[in-house]
Amino acid sequence: MLPQEVIRHKRDGQKLTKDEIDFFIKGITDWSVSECQIAAFAMAVYLRGMSDDEIIHLTQAMTAYGEILNWENQNLNGPVLDKYSTGGVGDKISLILAPMIAACGGYVPMISGRGQGYTGGTLDKLDSIPGYTTLPSSDLFVKVTKEVGCAIIGQTGDLVPADKRLYFIRDITATVESIPLITASILSKKLSAGLDALVMDVKFGNGAFMKNIQEAEDFAKILLNVASRVGLPSTAVLTDMNQILGKTVGNALEVDEAVDFLTGRYRNQRLYTIVMILCSQALMLKGLAKNQEDAHLKLQNVLDSGKAAELFAKMIHALGGPADLVENVWKYLPKAPVIKAVYAANDGYVSAIDTKGVGSTVTLLGGQRKLPDQRLDYAVGISDFVQIGDAVGKDKPIAVIHANDESSFIEARNKLLDCVQISNTSVRENSVIYKTVTA
Repeated sequence: MLPQEVIRHKRDGQKLTKDEIDFFIKGITDWSVSECQIAAFAMAVYLRGMSDDEIIHLTQAMTAYGEILNWENQNLNGPVLDKYSTGGVGDKISLILAPMIAACGGYVPMISGRGQGYTGGTLDKLDSIPGYTTLPSSDLFVKVTKEVGCAIIGQTGDLVPADKRLYFIRDITATVESIPLITASILSKKLSAGLDALVMDVKFGNGAFMKNIQEAEDFAKILLNVASRVGLPSTAVLTDMNQILGKTVGNALEVDEAVDFLTGRYRNQRLYTIVMILCSQALMLKGLAKNQEDAHLKLQNVLDSGKAAELFAKMIHALGGPADLVENVWKYLPKAPVIKAVYAANDGYVSAIDTKGVGSTVTLLGGQRKLPDQRLDYAVGISDFVQIGDAVGKDKPIAVIHANDESSFIEARNKLLDCVQISNTSVRENSVIYKTVTA
């Protein structure tokens, strides 16, 4: 069998066999398949799609050709849980959710990714913390998860190596949005972590890969169907991404907002709503909470008591970061040299936001990647961002831009102004939660 034969079959719309998929994924893992062949395969899948059986075989192959964590011999006293998001602008939920679930008795071995396109990546946010290692050994990953309750890392050479190569190639070949590839990428990473259950945040809107509710619901059903058939109990929540999540976009800025959330210094209401429902669903999936009300009470308690913030601090330190990050965030996080507010030309109310454009503005500043090997500027980004319905004017800025120099600030400011629509009358924002979908 040759890689080009597999590519040709999918290019011509044929259904790939389990053996063909196994062969190609093994080739990605052992490097007998080249990057140009991976790119061709990804484009063929993007254009031709895959059946449910093909997606299941792809997910299983990507999981099998790598290490699968086994928690049975670790004597954990709670279930192994995790969350996945389809990606959004300003999405720092993982940094908040992992310690909250751990504080409620779960264990969260979270294998996350870097930014794709205009969306930010959890690992890029963590890389803004000096000393934090996102690629520890598997032994350290297990140790921190067991002792702290949560650990957020990237794909090491042993965990889902095929997806690691695919992930970067998809980002530069316009195949990020492929439903089969997204599904296999998500679930192979989660299966390799040895999960007992998974909650998924499927976003829709102008800042998400799924542009409308129907697309999001259809995708959620595919995810849930594949997860069910590979033995992973799951729930999906459909959430709105027609504006940024929280008040910040940018790696260090989002870490700061996550710390503010955990410590209670500031909690954006939309962010709080999504965090609470995702955490609640995770707790209910494996009996850590009896119902939504019980879960909400337990989660609020770990926030109010400071236990969730404490576990976040322990995780950061256990993986190489500073022990006092929570108490002294800006002692460690990088700061941009140019920090300036952006004002609208006229007074009014925010009526709509081009959320994808906001994410692209951060890319323009250097905070997201144009190329897979690009070095990021972790300090740049946008803070104090308005929400739909907020008043803006000469004394009420749209946002504050954190830039590396004056010229990039001006370029980002001009782009950002085009992303925000202003009206004379106030409008109501959409509910951030649309519905919960179960298998």
